[in-house]
Amino acid sequence: MTRIPIIMPQLGESIAEATVLNLLVKIGDRVSADQDVIEVETNKAIMSVASPCPGRVVELQAKPGESYPVGTALGYLEVSKEDAARLGLDMPRAKSHSQGTNEQTGIERSTQGQEKPASVEPTVRGLPVPAHAVGASYMSPRMKARMNELGLHAADLAGIAGSGAGGRVTIEDFEKFLANLEKNRISPASSMRIAVADAMRRSWTRPLATVALPVCIDSILAHRKSCDPKPGPTLYALRALALALAENSAPAGRLIGAHIVHPPAIDIGFAVEAEDGVLVPVLRQAEQRPLKDLVVQYARLVQLARQRQLPADATGGSVATVTNFGSFGLTWATPIPLPEQTLVLGMGVGRRVPNWDEAKQQFVPIMETNLTLSFDHRVLDGGAAGRLLARVAEWFAHPEAL
Repeated sequence: MTRIPIIMPQLGESIAEATVLNLLVKIGDRVSADQDVIEVETNKAIMSVASPCPGRVVELQAKPGESYPVGTALGYLEVSKEDAARLGLDMPRAKSHSQGTNEQTGIERSTQGQEKPASVEPTVRGLPVPAHAVGASYMSPRMKARMNELGLHAADLAGIAGSGAGGRVTIEDFEKFLANLEKNRISPASSMRIAVADAMRRSWTRPLATVALPVCIDSILAHRKSCDPKPGPTLYALRALALALAENSAPAGRLIGAHIVHPPAIDIGFAVEAEDGVLVPVLRQAEQRPLKDLVVQYARLVQLARQRQLPADATGGSVATVTNFGSFGLTWATPIPLPEQTLVLGMGVGRRVPNWDEAKQQFVPIMETNLTLSFDHRVLDGGAAGRLLARVAEWFAHPEAL
């Protein structure tokens, strides 16, 4: 009689491991060819591993609840030499398990006496169970359950180097990662930080892109000096975007299925840095109210946001956001639209730069800022985004019309 392995097969094109649910046989049982012996679960379905031929179960290494890569020996059958030869499993074997050496099954024994997969590709011939390296984001059901238990997301595993099939993060890698975290200084994340993280994760499920345009703001600075109270740079950008969208609201639409849903009103939010996060107050119907009528309300909302006391009617439901990253001294950035929005307009710090004056035939100094427009690429292409940004820049040149 000959011992042959029960191998974890390739259960799908991108499946490189599976979690054992139940052992359907026990040591000593006689099994027939193609009899289900182990029940396993992949990320797609519950399936069974079958016996390759008639024989007797002599060893079961698989444990319920554990995940194993393709090619792992889950157990062993004692079969006739004829069946072993027919399956191509009649290769010479190394010393027996009891002597602590390796068999030719893709399994190597660790110094602790525990077996671990040396590779996801089996070394026994006659078993076409290659493991593909694609789909590295795959997580076993056990991993998903453990992450749900801890309230974690796939993005939280970005810093873990996986040792599983195709570089996948195994449950052992995950538990080791958690144990190592305990050695570091840990502080609880605020509810604000958690909310921002959740919003950004949902936003990042879309294809996002950014276009940019340098814009002269000398006209805005001159206009601002004549105002009392004085509008902030963000409010100029907000009003310019509102007027541009009032001319064509399609860029602010949302793609739902096969339709573009146009916004019912041009309600635009603006980012305000609060303690450990960002809040986005909203100015309703910003295209219908002139700049001078928005200044007081804008200042009040900024103050309430910093105190985290925004009223319910001043948050949510906006079609776009304006953010002034120039307040941090930044010249360029790629802000991310909120999950329910398609657009976010960014404004960099103003800088004095030389600009060629065609009339004077010489360079003259101007104050310039970079405007960026980040957008959902499913709704807008670069051309449409560029035209919208150019229209905003045109309004910047005529602040008295805002």
